[in-house]
Amino acid sequence: EYFSPSQVGWKAMESNLSDLAAMGADPQYALVGLTLRSDATVELVDGIYEGLYASADRCGMEVIGGDITHGEVMVLAITLIGQVDEENLCLRSSACPGDRIWVSGSLGGSAAGLKLLLEGVEGFEEVKRKHLEPVARLDISRSVRGRAHAMEDVSDGLASEVRNICIASGCGAVVSGDKVPIDPEVRRAAEVLRRDPLDWALFGGEDFELVYTAPEGARMPGYEVGVVTEGEGVYIERGERRELLTRWGYDHFHCSL
Repeated sequence: EYFSPSQVGWKAMESNLSDLAAMGADPQYALVGLTLRSDATVELVDGIYEGLYASADRCGMEVIGGDITHGEVMVLAITLIGQVDEENLCLRSSACPGDRIWVSGSLGGSAAGLKLLLEGVEGFEEVKRKHLEPVARLDISRSVRGRAHAMEDVSDGLASEVRNICIASGCGAVVSGDKVPIDPEVRRAAEVLRRDPLDWALFGGEDFELVYTAPEGARMPGYEVGVVTEGEGVYIERGERRELLTRWGYDHFHCSL
């Protein structure tokens, strides 16, 4: 309803590129599988592939094949092949207590954009674009690989991604809510919609920024938002309060926020 066919193709490709970025990999090749309903038009297919190729061209990646089939529902499935030297490979399981937690850019914009679209709010075009046309942070990935200990992309919300890193690494974390970067226009949208913008950043997802850990004192790009700790659990600090997080954002197997 809100996406043009080109935006569908673009976002599908960028969301997959973000997974490669999270591991420090450079994209090489893409395979695209497309299932179409009987009422699909040539304009729809051309638009989707326009977005796919625009995203691939942005990062110098080749679309080398795939398949188009007929079905009852439309499905767009993308497989990417990337390359990274073993010493630069970033995993979610390598965070260490004392590491600082960093994010590559502002969070909450995609959730804000979706809410604006659902509510039919006029204006805020740049915020809406964060939902419709995200950009995978391959630039930051290349900058931090080999230096970051652990890394994830923020596809399901900052809280969920920090939790994933902590579980895989056997540690805990404290995130400072006051340090989480949120764009001024997203804050203004939150005022209009009477929402807490930090909730969008923590639980909204689809920002496709990166969250990574690095030793204390390391000079990293982005914004320092927290610290990895001994023990278990992810805590959020807001002013003088520290609260154990029990919400985790989008769950692909329970489809809940």
